Amino acid sequence: MSDHQHDHDDLSQEVQSELERLAECLGQLHDPASGLPLDDLDAEIEVGFVDDTVYVGVTLGYPCASQEADWRKRAEDSCQPLLKAGPLKGCALQFELFSHIPSTPAPGAPEPLAGVKNIVAVASGKGGVGKSTTAVNLALALAAEGARVGLLDADIYGPSLPTMLGTEGERPHVKEQKFFVPVMAHGIETISLGYLMTEDTPAVWRGPMASGALNQILSQTLWGDGRDGLDYLVVDMPPGTGDIQLTLAQKTTLAGAVIVTTPQDLALKDAIKGIEMFRKVSVPVLGIVENMALHTCSNCGHSESIFGAGGGERIAAEYDTHLLGELPLAQKIRADVDSGQPSVISDPNGEIAGFYCEIARKTAAQIWLNSGMDDDMPEIEIS
Repeated sequence: MSDHQHDHDDLSQEVQSELERLAECLGQLHDPASGLPLDDLDAEIEVGFVDDTVYVGVTLGYPCASQEADWRKRAEDSCQPLLKAGPLKGCALQFELFSHIPSTPAPGAPEPLAGVKNIVAVASGKGGVGKSTTAVNLALALAAEGARVGLLDADIYGPSLPTMLGTEGERPHVKEQKFFVPVMAHGIETISLGYLMTEDTPAVWRGPMASGALNQILSQTLWGDGRDGLDYLVVDMPPGTGDIQLTLAQKTTLAGAVIVTTPQDLALKDAIKGIEMFRKVSVPVLGIVENMALHTCSNCGHSESIFGAGGGERIAAEYDTHLLGELPLAQKIRADVDSGQPSVISDPNGEIAGFYCEIARKTAAQIWLNSGMDDDMPEIEIS
């Protein structure tokens, strides 16, 4: 009996050390959104062993629902040598990918926005670069990847969100005579001054009035009401570097800003102003999205960089931030938002939706990195 027990303990120890080797292999896997191996991230790696099956769970700090098959394949390839020989020989591998989204820390900052973990500003130095289109698709892409998302239209002078989401004519419900209940659109919570104004009436306001309107919408909207709250609130900023941007930076703790530009020299100069402004108010710049980077002729298939090339990458390197993605100059992107069905919704498996989802994962991964990861070792559980 004791010999048998001794053999069993040896086997358990062998299996345990083999599972630790397996966890080390998994720790070397690179995370595509952050560009870092799991060991350098605060990614929880769980390894279990039951009835000749090895169970692996990886938890990332950003939404990544579309990536499970890719991660499973890479995990299988990484673990294969250990499952072909030694004590785990012939074992099956079962892999699961999880996400746990942390909140932006706000030490000594203004009151955090109730019900919101992370606020992301989408900004541009000038108008006409596709900032609102990017903000809407970024919010929808984060939701498609499994996050709970809200979208705030802070473009007080030209609120375009109701048109882009197909929610024109909607009005938010008012609760307790002082709180707005967000309007649901394509699975995300939204609020816009466009819901509160009559059509075709421009907001002719001075700076303080515009800031006041934004402050009211910010503080009087019930985000994530009755649920666990929002993982991300994406804020579509007005173009430029004025009152609204400063109000937002002063009234809330921003997880970071995404700067949208085109490759044109003029737009890039304005993008730099945007980067500098956010730095002055201590808001991290998560990265740059280069819009209208490449145009492909629908007749002959020839591609050319109409507005120039490589500008976004150059600025990202110069200002020590990231190029989150490049988007084509495509009629479909414009047509989709004009019809109230943005690209991520109208063609969720299409190439353009794929670009936006990649930008969303990279943006969220930067927020995770900035949130101050612990130095936890990978956790190994054996049952």
